[in-house]
Amino acid sequence: MTRQLITASLLLQLCLQTSSAQDSVTPTGDVLPKTKKLELEEPLDVVMVRGISKFAERELHTARERRTAPWLAAKDPKAATAAARQRLRENIGAVDPITADPSPWSSVSPTGMQGAFDDSGDLVTYSNLLRWDVTEGISGEARQYTASYKSPSGQAVTQQNPPIIILLADPELDSNNTAEKNLPQRLAHMGAVVNQIVMVDRNTDYSGHSDIKQTNMTHREFVYRLGFNMGRHVIGYEVERTLAFINLIKKQEVLTDSDTPVILVGTGEGAVVAQYVAALAPNSIDAVILNGYFSSRENVWEEPIYRNVWKQLTEFGDAEIASLIAPTPLIIEAGKAPEIDGPPAPKPGQAKIAAPGVIDSPRLKDVRQEFGRAKGYYAKANNAGQLHLVESPKQVCGPETIKILNESLGLKLKMPTEAAMNALKVPEINPEVLQGQQKRLIDELVRHTQMLLARSDKVRAKLWKDVDRSSVEAWEKQAPKYREMVYNSFIGKLDPATVGPNPRTRKVIDEETHVGYEVVLDLHPTEKWSEDDPGVFAGGILLLPKDLKKGEQRPVVVCQHGLEGIPMDTITLDEANRAFRAYKGFSTQLVKRGFIVYAPQNPYRGYDDFRVLQRKSNPLGRSLFSYIIPQHRQTLKWLASLDYVDSARIAFYGLSYGGKTAVRVPPFLANDFGFSAELDIPFRSDSFKIDGPSKKGEPVELAPPAYCLSICSADFNEWIRKNVSAEDRYSYIYTGEYEIFEWNMGHVANYAELSWLMAPRPFMVERGHDDGVAPDEWVGWEFAKVRRHYDKLGIGEDTEIEWFNGPHTINGQGTFRFLHKHLNWPEPK
Repeated sequence: MTRQLITASLLLQLCLQTSSAQDSVTPTGDVLPKTKKLELEEPLDVVMVRGISKFAERELHTARERRTAPWLAAKDPKAATAAARQRLRENIGAVDPITADPSPWSSVSPTGMQGAFDDSGDLVTYSNLLRWDVTEGISGEARQYTASYKSPSGQAVTQQNPPIIILLADPELDSNNTAEKNLPQRLAHMGAVVNQIVMVDRNTDYSGHSDIKQTNMTHREFVYRLGFNMGRHVIGYEVERTLAFINLIKKQEVLTDSDTPVILVGTGEGAVVAQYVAALAPNSIDAVILNGYFSSRENVWEEPIYRNVWKQLTEFGDAEIASLIAPTPLIIEAGKAPEIDGPPAPKPGQAKIAAPGVIDSPRLKDVRQEFGRAKGYYAKANNAGQLHLVESPKQVCGPETIKILNESLGLKLKMPTEAAMNALKVPEINPEVLQGQQKRLIDELVRHTQMLLARSDKVRAKLWKDVDRSSVEAWEKQAPKYREMVYNSFIGKLDPATVGPNPRTRKVIDEETHVGYEVVLDLHPTEKWSEDDPGVFAGGILLLPKDLKKGEQRPVVVCQHGLEGIPMDTITLDEANRAFRAYKGFSTQLVKRGFIVYAPQNPYRGYDDFRVLQRKSNPLGRSLFSYIIPQHRQTLKWLASLDYVDSARIAFYGLSYGGKTAVRVPPFLANDFGFSAELDIPFRSDSFKIDGPSKKGEPVELAPPAYCLSICSADFNEWIRKNVSAEDRYSYIYTGEYEIFEWNMGHVANYAELSWLMAPRPFMVERGHDDGVAPDEWVGWEFAKVRRHYDKLGIGEDTEIEWFNGPHTINGQGTFRFLHKHLNWPEPK
């Protein structure tokens, strides 16, 4: 694009720069021309984050009305339901091939777990510890409980062909201090063989690395973080373990025959897993009981982060998942969940980095509401009699539930008396047994995520193998397809802006060489805009040189701040200001070089206030950049409407989180990437390509302005390793940035592939040897793939990397030359 700029225009600009100061047309009033006065009392970043937060909450609630379980009304319901189950499986990351031939059951003596007679003569035997293969490198474990009776001869007699209960109990059950700590034994006393599958718990003993850092993350959050970028989830892993166990008991004839009922019981965290298991394998289960979880999901962002499931609520609330369980009998117990008031307090030597999140018992009115939606789905499929709600049960699998279960399956389960349970002598589980199980389970999952990491580059290579680098033209034809793939995979699209920019401005800087205006632009405003609830908007500070001449159009550099930053951080030249150490006032440096500069406010500021935006957005298949990309698109449209801006020469330059932005925003704001002008916004027609002839009365489709180049400073590296590695000190696994993870990115695109999407537009990396983001070797490895891409296209001179001696900071040497060169703007003498 930059090679095609008209040389005459450059010569004209050089002449105009020599004109006298009296010829300047730079605005200097309190408000920019053709804009309204900006009235804003609170800081721009605070209002912006609040607006997005409330918008995201509204979107979660309106999504419920959009969920309709369309597979039930499809022309081919069987095929549509199978497709829905596959999408659900992918959402929770339960995509590993489960072994078709599990190893035979193995029995391990659980030290300290022996049978015990109670006063009535019953015998409960904690018989053995079961282990089975699940998938490559992963096994499952369960503790099995059976009940026998002492015969007159003193022999233990076991019920013939008892039903099998698969128990997914909340990990708190194993703490031995819960009201339901005798649940497995009680279920066994009813006349069933109970297999309690061991779940990843909420302790913190193994959430770290001895050479890096120990943390207060629960084991569940630790596994969640490691798996998310690889398209895996702690929920998905436990679903796989349970599905493999179901396959095992269906194939084994040691304890059962083909007519033995299999009942799935889930409590608390176990109910989370159980509902997915039942939805994915309904024909393998004869009945399902969920306690302390089923409810509306609109507030899932308040719960622990290990319940965060990408894209789930676009299709699958609890009612929709229930529709996939049908026609299997489903009993919902609106019981009390094990309540969690936040992450564990750090133990000595542990870093406090766990994500916030609480678990409260579902409110009965919410359970009733979601149950009503599920009842409608069951009725639509003629299965209304198979769905049951037990309100406020006093215990898990109480009398009402067992009565329904017996009637549904023709069983004769019998509730043990309270006296019998009180008389039962239940030995406590040896803590060493529990710890050993947890360590095995967690170590396996950690190794599995690291195996996926090691193989991920080959998965990406296969996905991108058809890239045509025979010419720039060939690549430009392909690029939109790859942009669409990446955008939809882990960024997620927001609906187009509902209004024009409606710019509001106010002067905030007036220096000898330049003037600055704070700017606010609408995207998705509320009906009555207020600082308390403004909706989604874009904002920043526009810096204009004071020597702009009439008829002149200058290039723009968009200078992006990093994490917890504000536009002024990129502007200040005060060396005593902490921000200067990182940014070196690069916005001001560039405006003094004659560039127009725009410093946007991005919404990654406010610690948990902004990080929770990711939590509110992920369930709808959106991320933080689902808002940032449209913000920049609206900003580009407005900048292009300014008479003194050359819309073909708008560049991006970002540091740190701004560098992260550099590979996630400019690649998707390209003239060839399908975003047409949605509204009648006064752009200059010569700034855009018109797609086909305009007809009177019809809107003209205009390609929006694009970033003509991008510079990534203090961020570019082997991003997937940085997000998934359990063994590197640079890894985000061991930091407080719990919002950073992007679903399945490791199997779609690393920084090299994202940077390819900039081509044929220029792209540059700025890298300090002492930058703690990553080692030089990671940066060089990843950039080599970018350089090869540009070289193969015949435009190798349009990509560069500058190495310098320095830390996490703007260097402003090679990057400034890069800007002058590709924006065709003369360097200062």
